[in-house]
Amino acid sequence: MKRRMVLMAVVMFLECFCISMNKVYAQKDVIGMVTGSKMGTYYAFGQDIARIAKQVGIEIEVKESKGSIANILRLDSDENAAFAIIQHDVLWFMQHAQGAQDLQHTVDKLVMIFPFYNEEVHLFARKEIKTFSDLEGKRVVVGADGSGNFITASNLLQLLHVRPGTELNFTPEDAVEAVLMGNADAMFYVAGKPVKLFTNLEKLQSDPKYTPLLENVHFVPLGDQGYWEQYVPSELSTQDYGWLKESVPTVAVKAVLVSYDFSSKATPYYQHRCNQLAILGKAVMNSLNDLRSNGHQKWNEVNLDDDFGNMKVDECSHHLMPSHGSSGAPEVDSERLQAYQKKLRCTISGGEWNEQTGACEQP
Repeated sequence: MKRRMVLMAVVMFLECFCISMNKVYAQKDVIGMVTGSKMGTYYAFGQDIARIAKQVGIEIEVKESKGSIANILRLDSDENAAFAIIQHDVLWFMQHAQGAQDLQHTVDKLVMIFPFYNEEVHLFARKEIKTFSDLEGKRVVVGADGSGNFITASNLLQLLHVRPGTELNFTPEDAVEAVLMGNADAMFYVAGKPVKLFTNLEKLQSDPKYTPLLENVHFVPLGDQGYWEQYVPSELSTQDYGWLKESVPTVAVKAVLVSYDFSSKATPYYQHRCNQLAILGKAVMNSLNDLRSNGHQKWNEVNLDDDFGNMKVDECSHHLMPSHGSSGAPEVDSERLQAYQKKLRCTISGGEWNEQTGACEQP
């Protein structure tokens, strides 16, 4: 009797184990992709990639996100987040942040799958804000903590020595409403044009109740003022946004598709993810004409062969020989994100982060 009970217990354990393993492999078969706001180009690109991936048997879960920094931290975590779209200037900033070795260590775990397109800086403001320097002392939405918006806005403000009176962290939708209603003077939004957030404003022209709101706002021109190497000249045209009366010069930063380095270990999980990225990489390359015809119009600007920066190329999606080094993936939580944000703010403001005291020291 005792022996029979032991055998039954073993059978029950094996059944539970098999069910558990089936759940694990079911989760592994779906790849998590972190993007951005549902109103932005990242999310639209994610949906386009998911459509192509499904045709070759790869299931992608496109996830909304707060932005580039949050995406990087989510890749370096236990979340089902295998790859993401981020702004290249955020990578550059994290690699060069003084006194923030842990940020650089996180970036070192990432590899570039493809360079994508230029993301335009949209400086949407009340018409009293005629130039960038007019942001001095004003109420400016710089983007949510953990977003690429925040980094780009802070970089440009620092480069041009402009200090807003109040920096606001609204969501993009709330920020547009705040500028239209006069509750904020300006907002930064970094995304590949055209974006729904601003194309939707054209609807205001057809309603007399809202027409005056649109007449009091515009995009602030950003000409060539000696921006650093991470930004290139661009423009926002009347073809991009029908409510504009003339084209507006601006600057742009490159968006890149990155992944956690799944070639770094020879474990079954890493090999499974690496194989999935290999199939996905080939599918995207073979379907570029389809993406240009049926996807977001920014696909027309994508050159997958661009030699952009010195970031390590993903060995999985480019079918290279895996190196099988060693790498970890510590769990990320809100406290870690806040700690990163404090260090980023410190570096942007020109200070140095003291790891021992946990404080920002100004020179």
